[in-house]
This record gives sequence, C-alpha cells and structure tokens, in this order.
Amino acid sequence: MHTELAIRAAAARIGLWAVFFFMGVVSMAWVARIPEIRDANGLNNGQLGLILLSSTVGAVSGAQLSGRLIHTFGTKPLIALSIFVMPIGLILMGLSRTPITLIFGLFIMGLGYSTMDISCNTQAVAIEKLLQRRMMSSFHALWSCGAFATTVLGGVIAAYVSPRTNLVGVGIACFFLFIPSLMPLLPPELDDHSGGEEETSAKIPFFGKGVMPLWGMGIGLLGGLIAEGAASDWGAILLRDDMGFGKGVNASAFASFSLAMITARFLGDRALDYFGPRKTVLIGGYVGGLGLGASIAISVPISDTHPILALIIINLGFACAGLGIGPMFPAYIIAASQIPGIASSVAIARVGVIGIAGYFIGPSITGAIAQVTSLPIAMIYPILMLLLAGYQSHTIKR
Repeated sequence: MHTELAIRAAAARIGLWAVFFFMGVVSMAWVARIPEIRDANGLNNGQLGLILLSSTVGAVSGAQLSGRLIHTFGTKPLIALSIFVMPIGLILMGLSRTPITLIFGLFIMGLGYSTMDISCNTQAVAIEKLLQRRMMSSFHALWSCGAFATTVLGGVIAAYVSPRTNLVGVGIACFFLFIPSLMPLLPPELDDHSGGEEETSAKIPFFGKGVMPLWGMGIGLLGGLIAEGAASDWGAILLRDDMGFGKGVNASAFASFSLAMITARFLGDRALDYFGPRKTVLIGGYVGGLGLGASIAISVPISDTHPILALIIINLGFACAGLGIGPMFPAYIIAASQIPGIASSVAIARVGVIGIAGYFIGPSITGAIAQVTSLPIAMIYPILMLLLAGYQSHTIKR
C-alpha cells in the first residue's frame, strides 16, 4: 500500500474510534435517567413505550435516506451533519417536561443516530479495505465504551445532579468533542462510498431475489438490536420497580451489559476471524438469550428475600446478553457490505434500516406488553428476539 494512503487510513481509524466513542456517549446518556425522565413527563410504562416510537420514526427516516446520500456525497459529510443533530436531540430530551418535547427530542436523536451509524460503518468498511485488517468489531467496542462511561456517570451523579443538567451538559460537551474527531476521517474520494471499481447499484428493489439476503440479515440484526434496546431502556426500570433497587444501583444492569459488550467487541475481530461471522452470531444469540432469560426468571422472585444474590444474578444475565450481542452488529454489517453488485453503503443502509428500527421500536413493544402484564413478563419478548438473531445466522454466507 502507498505509504501516504496507509498513514491517512491509520489516522482515519483513530478519528473513527473517537467518533464511535462519542456516539455511544450521546445516544446512551439518558439511559440511567430514564425513570426520572419518565416521571418528570408524567408517563407510565405504556405511555413511555408509545413515545419511544418517535425515535423509531426518526431512525427509520435517517437510515432510509443515508444509504443514497452516502453513495452520492460520501460518508464524511453525513457524519459532519449528524454531529450537529444528535446532541440537539439529547438536550431536548433532558429539557423535556411535556411529552411533545420528549417526542421531538427522541425523533431528532433517532434521525441523527441512524445517519451517523450507517455513515460510520460504511467508513469503517473502507478503512478495513485500505489497511487490510479486520477491525470492525473494535470500532463498535469504542461505541460500547462510550455507552458504558455515560451510563456509569449518570448512575454516579443521579443523586446529586438533575437529568436536565446531566443531559444538557453531555450534549454540549460532546458537540465540541465530535469536531476534532471528524477531521482525520477519509474524504469522499477515499472512502469507497460508491462501490469502488466494481460496478454497484445505489438503487435496489425493496423486495426480490437479489435483496433477500439483506432481508435475512436485517431480521437477524433486528432481533439482536431489540434485545439491546430493551437492556438499555428497561433495565434500570426493571431493577427499580420490580426488584426494589434505588438510584445508581438500578443502572448496574445496563452497566454490566455494556461492560460485557466492550469485552466481546474488543475480542470480536479475533472471534470473527476464528469462528466466522455465521457461527459467532449463532453462539452469541443462543447464549445471550438463554442467559438473560434464566437470570430474570431466578432473580426477580428472590429480590425481596435475597436482594444481593438477586442483584448478582440479574447482572450476570445482562452480561451474558452483552457478550452475545456484542459481535452481532459487526458480523451482519461485514456480511452485508460484501454482497456483490450492491454498493456497500446501500447494503449497510438496507440491513440497518431493518435492524435499527428494532433497536428503537423494540422497547416500545416491551413497554406495551409491560403495561398489560408486567415488565419481567414483557422481557420475554426481547429474549425471544435475541434467540431469533442467533437462528438468523444461517442467512450469512459461509
């Protein structure tokens, strides 16, 4: 490889690591404060679940548009645009005192998140090609590091700082920190956004034989992201309302989940090389789903009489889910980007629009089930979706 090009790709890798990190910080900053935000807006679980659909609408809109826009303009301009959008959504969520403000904030967050996510993954594919190394999972590990850091911060300061101050502060800080991270990213002429020398298409049919593999991968990613969304949006409420744990402690479930995802993703590139994407997803889906299901079934009934044991078991379950889900997104993204005849940005966007919709719509469905039954019972839904993600590994080419 030309030395100058190698240096630019290596610098872009560092910049993209930082972008993934801050994307995790912004998108997950509100997780530890969800119970308080729900109460501040006068919502019950069912109403919160319904309002979360606004982020789904934003995410689907962003994912649907981003593939074509990336194919036309490149990844860096789209990442730059998302840098402005995501923090605005977070700030509005922190300032919300009425459902309409929360809806607007969630929509903007979903729109910015999906656009940035697909743009960053397309840039990551280009960096992998230039450096000829597997590193997709490590990029997602930095996202998990950001998510973990912001969750822990939110839990630690929950007793001292209001959600408003917390989220507005994070939004403003990350807006300024995003900017230098953007500078070293690959420009449009180097990010292979149009498919490179191979003839590719920016327009693909919604259905048809040629795109069926994308639908199979998208449904698998949907299952994994539904489980991830449930862990992030309902874990703290499960521990608080159904197990009796207070501020800070109730954020431990998602902290355990995030820490496990960090571990899985830093090891994920080796796992993807050793097992291959197909087997990695298969093992992760089944181990994660069964581990989380068993932990909820055991810990919730004993939380009144053995709270410490229950806390350990539920955190182990969320950790199992994190370990299983961790390599899934990278595996499905890599597989989608390698389908012949379709521009990588468009393929990633198609899989992403299905999967990211699950990340945002899954918690809404979980909330609706919880309102009718209970949250522990409602968690059966994301557990089954995680098992589905493992099953859908058969759609990944060996």
